[in-house]
Amino acid sequence: MMKGLSKTFGGAILVGGTALGAGMLALPLATGSGGFFPAILIFVICYLFSVATGLLYLEICLWMPQDSNIVSMASHLLGRVGKSFAWLLYLFLFYTLTVAYISGGGGFVVDLTEGAIPLWLGQVIFTALFGSFVYLGTRFVDRVNSILMLGLVISFIMFVSVALGHVKGSFLTRVNFPHAIMALPVMFTSFSYQGVIPSLNTYLDRDPKKVKLAIITGTAIPFLVYILWEVLILGVVPLSGSYGLIAAKANGWTAVQPLRYAIASKVTSLIGEFFAFFALTTSFLGVTLSLLDFLADGLQVKKTPLNKLFLCIGIYLPPLIISSTIPGIFIKALGYAGGIGTVLLLGLYPALMVWIGRYKKNYPSVSRQLFGGKVMLLVLFVFIVFELVVEFLNDFI
Repeated sequence: MMKGLSKTFGGAILVGGTALGAGMLALPLATGSGGFFPAILIFVICYLFSVATGLLYLEICLWMPQDSNIVSMASHLLGRVGKSFAWLLYLFLFYTLTVAYISGGGGFVVDLTEGAIPLWLGQVIFTALFGSFVYLGTRFVDRVNSILMLGLVISFIMFVSVALGHVKGSFLTRVNFPHAIMALPVMFTSFSYQGVIPSLNTYLDRDPKKVKLAIITGTAIPFLVYILWEVLILGVVPLSGSYGLIAAKANGWTAVQPLRYAIASKVTSLIGEFFAFFALTTSFLGVTLSLLDFLADGLQVKKTPLNKLFLCIGIYLPPLIISSTIPGIFIKALGYAGGIGTVLLLGLYPALMVWIGRYKKNYPSVSRQLFGGKVMLLVLFVFIVFELVVEFLNDFI
């Protein structure tokens, strides 16, 4: 009994840890204009959507052979066209995330040198340094990531303890629901974990009750962390001004960069910057390692030293060129990732595949994990269309 609970808890941590990452560095900038309380409401909606789509992926996993990935699921349920679009969406999502992380990581290197080097060089240094661990393989990434995760946890606890005293209640009272809704794409990115469901299903012995519990509790972890994070940033950094949230968003900064101007304590802002660095770098390593494995598997390429070098060039060079030629793309890239890649691959795809599996292929209803039948799936479809409209408005208005 205790062993089962322990594994379920481990599964919940896997879900929460996958969702938590660099996306939270953009959240306060995306939600700042809308205000704290409207952001909480939209966090609730995104949390429920992430739980629902995670359960749909669980249902699909129960239909499929063990260790099936998203592309093989799409191939089985949606045919060759569905498989091809899954490939394209996966690449789009992971490349846009890589663009965002290189953009943000380069900014940290520039800050570390106090502006002594140009941004493009900072991005090259960040990519070369941490991309080399991805080239060396999973074992090296695992070791470095363990150190970075420890730093992430310690720096977040320290930041919470020192920053709470600087929170101004008046900063948390502004309300602008139309502006809050525009933060949806970035919020979607910050609740992304669904790609880990096949691994989670295997880890928990294909026991749907355990996986379901791990999904519901695991997604609650980022939900609670994000609320606390919003309090700390929205309650400390003013909305307007040269170094306010609006200016930071326009400049493509991370959420912690304006702290040095909002808080007189250099120690507090330094801790916040360390936390941001750990969050962004762990996400960068995880995303690009996954992309390397995905490309090697999809292209049927053996991971020899030379082949891995070419794969790494293919992974890092295009995002490096984009991030260096479009300054301040951090927030926009995360918005594209969430507003298009995440909502389609991790939102539309599971709903569409479950519809096909339930109502076209007539798979057994005993495996159903999400209540509501066709009505619930239609609600998800409508919400997905709404989110795509929001992304369109973010780009053209």
